[in-house]
Amino acid sequence: MTRISLYKVIPLIFTTVLLVKFGIQTVKGSEIKSIHHDGLTLDMAVKSAQRNDPWLTGNRHIQDAYQSKSIAAGTLPDPKVNIGLANMPMDTFDFGQEGMTQFKVGVSQMFPRGESLALRQQQLELIASQYPFQREDRKAKVAVTSGQLWLDVYKAQESIALIESNRGLFEQLSDIAQASYSTALGKSRQQDIVRAQLEVTRIDDRLNVLEQQFDTGMQRLSQWTSHYFVGEFSNDTQLDNGSEVKMATPLPSINLLYPELYVEQQLQPQTLFEYFSHHPSVDAIEKSIQASSKGIELSKQKFKPEWGVNAGYGYRADDPMGNERADLFTIGVSFDLPLFTSDKQDREVQAAVSQTESVKTRKWLRLREMMAAFGSTKAQLLRLKQRQNRYRTELLPQMKDQSDASLSAYTSDDGDFAEVVRALIAELNAQLDDLSIDVDIQKTKLQLNYFLMTTPDQIILSDNSAMESDGDKNEQ
Repeated sequence: MTRISLYKVIPLIFTTVLLVKFGIQTVKGSEIKSIHHDGLTLDMAVKSAQRNDPWLTGNRHIQDAYQSKSIAAGTLPDPKVNIGLANMPMDTFDFGQEGMTQFKVGVSQMFPRGESLALRQQQLELIASQYPFQREDRKAKVAVTSGQLWLDVYKAQESIALIESNRGLFEQLSDIAQASYSTALGKSRQQDIVRAQLEVTRIDDRLNVLEQQFDTGMQRLSQWTSHYFVGEFSNDTQLDNGSEVKMATPLPSINLLYPELYVEQQLQPQTLFEYFSHHPSVDAIEKSIQASSKGIELSKQKFKPEWGVNAGYGYRADDPMGNERADLFTIGVSFDLPLFTSDKQDREVQAAVSQTESVKTRKWLRLREMMAAFGSTKAQLLRLKQRQNRYRTELLPQMKDQSDASLSAYTSDDGDFAEVVRALIAELNAQLDDLSIDVDIQKTKLQLNYFLMTTPDQIILSDNSAMESDGDKNEQ
């Protein structure tokens, strides 16, 4: 009688577990991806971060300051007016006693050396022209930073959904082990019950860790998307209360700029230079070089004299006899003679040249930095794609086969419960690793697009569709 009951129960256990397992996989393949479909998208998060960045406002103010300075620098200095009483006799203080006594009014105007006014104005205009490029570079960096933070939160969110969908399977296994042990049917032992309950507890702990990562990631993301202290910006997309926001699904597939650059393993530096030379950060440095070069021309103007023109009118009173005295008019020019140039003007020109060469080194250092970073990030992307392919074609199918085989063996009284648990945990870990690889690929694409972009809108070019690999998941 006991054997007959056992034969009836074992298929029931096997069928129940398989239904739970495959039912949960169906949830993972379709329902999880539809959760929070109308949540915060990657594009929304990036654009909100760019709008709410106070750094951009400060940078605009600096540009406005230099533009105002350039207008002021192109203006002649104000003329000087002098008024005085000259040659007043000290014995009588009689204005008409002496013929030399006069009331003088004069005006003088200085003219800067050579073309120093125009050159200084051009220099300040060039300094101001670098700030739009700085803002473009800043927007691109904000897009990368906020985009990667969004992807981190997305990974935590989808990992939580994935584990929660598998939690029911472990609970079902625990119930089956408990039922089998309590009825003395099958091979269930007390340690199997403890092991099943332990795995459920460990899953709960993993959920707590992921929820912590989700909450902290949301707060880091809200640092960029929040409108706090930036009242002049619109607040149509905010994350001031991160706990109420979910990331939109599915995971967007970011398009790489210039995909032909990823065909070859190694690229010639000259090829990369042609792309990087148009980067906003490089353009900003180029404007600094041009402004510094104007400083060389400006310092050379100091070899030329500074001119001044002055004119004066002197009023004289009538003499003591009542005869009218002629008033006096004075006109003249003044200029300096730059004779001792070896220790002054020559040194100032040399200083300006050295300053310009110093700025040029910033450009080459920036290009070298970008080439090295692009190369390492490209290598990372290629390795991630290799891992992604291995997971999709080998690891995930093998993990699924292993868990099915161990579960089938256990329900046929030919396997160990611990082996079933290990196989299911290994399959869950592989699915989490696969999700992590998907997210890391998108984060790497963001960084690569930063190096090749000319406008910040190119960073997150996306087809707004699920990754092709997600379709492979659903077919499994």
